[in-house]
Amino acid sequence: MKKLKNATLLALLPLLVSGPAWADTAPPKLDSGDTAWMLTSTALVLMMTIPGLGLFYAGMVRKKNVLATLMQSFAITCLVTITWCVAGYSLAFTNGNPYIGDLSRFMLMGMGAAYDKGIALAPTIPESVYMMFQMTFAIITPALIAGAFADRMKFSALCFFMVAWSLLVYAPVAHWVWSATGWEANLGIEDYAGGTVVHINAGIAGLMCALVLGKRVGYGAENMSPYNVAYAVIGASLRWVGWFGFNAGSAVTSGARAGMAMTVTQIATAAAALAWMFAEWIKTGKPSVLGIASGAVAGLVAITPASGFVLPGPAIIIGVAAGVICYFSATTVKHMFGYDDSLDCFGVHGVGGIVGALLTGVFAFGPFTAKPQLPGGFAQLEVQAMGVVVTLLYSGIVSLIILKVIDAVIGLRVTPEAEREGLDIVLHGEQLG
Repeated sequence: MKKLKNATLLALLPLLVSGPAWADTAPPKLDSGDTAWMLTSTALVLMMTIPGLGLFYAGMVRKKNVLATLMQSFAITCLVTITWCVAGYSLAFTNGNPYIGDLSRFMLMGMGAAYDKGIALAPTIPESVYMMFQMTFAIITPALIAGAFADRMKFSALCFFMVAWSLLVYAPVAHWVWSATGWEANLGIEDYAGGTVVHINAGIAGLMCALVLGKRVGYGAENMSPYNVAYAVIGASLRWVGWFGFNAGSAVTSGARAGMAMTVTQIATAAAALAWMFAEWIKTGKPSVLGIASGAVAGLVAITPASGFVLPGPAIIIGVAAGVICYFSATTVKHMFGYDDSLDCFGVHGVGGIVGALLTGVFAFGPFTAKPQLPGGFAQLEVQAMGVVVTLLYSGIVSLIILKVIDAVIGLRVTPEAEREGLDIVLHGEQLG
């Protein structure tokens, strides 16, 4: 009897030992708190584009182009929503290979069968919520580009460009950086919420647009003052509030990391707004309303890649650096080189994204990082610089190719006569009263 009891215990021993391991490897259950926060974050990020970015850009153009500028943000939101559902999400976030995802989520197929399941990148929220959250990033990124070619691109050309750019540029870069199999992610390049994927990516594409389309008619000779700075400030304010979903939402949980990301976002934004304001005040003698709003956006951009990795002290440094550097980039550098980046897409988003991506490598705080082995200091700075250079080269070259193809097929720019009359009436048959 004793031998039988011992044999039974020996037989059960592997089960007793392996029991906790089964519990450890079981997939996490969906969390209602995380899901609620991510639904909120998704709505906040969408608000950054419509109405936030639309009002911000519309307030900075001339009266004859206000409706066309609002239309761009609204139409891009619609176009990219469908593009993301058809193929963009699948190319960006399925495993595929290190360079591009596969088409296993083409038309979001398979998601309905697993509507109550998370995925490895977001195990505690439904995949549909994660897909929607990432969709809002995919929407705002090409919408940012429109600031570079404001007042002069054909609406038909814009539609073709945004769809092609979303699939050929945004989706691959997002896969490299944020997918589990992405080659940049596996090299240790850190981009918490989109410094490279969103801002550098859009900034360099915007610069290519400005160079290919050329300057606006009358640029440098005619008055191109903003139509309504109040619109721009309201738009910037909506973007500031929405950015908490952008950065704190990128934790994909409602825990401590989201709280710190929100904290440093607020701090860096305020620091950058003040830095831009004081830099402008010293240089011109007056602190402008549009200047402090633009400085806030520069701070939001720069803290984005670092927001999940840095402490409040470094957030102030990142904000001040972004405010000063972006101010001189937007007001001095573009005039020095003679290109017409209408609403400073590259000067704020491209340059601010570079500042933030590089300073992430300097100030990343190990316990907050996604990878505890993050080396920090110069080693991480080198890795971050590689991510910056690769994004600049890939996005710049592919964007240029897309622009050249569209220009050859249907043309990119409206006629000088249409530009002088205004895009509102010429392209859309409407105008402000």
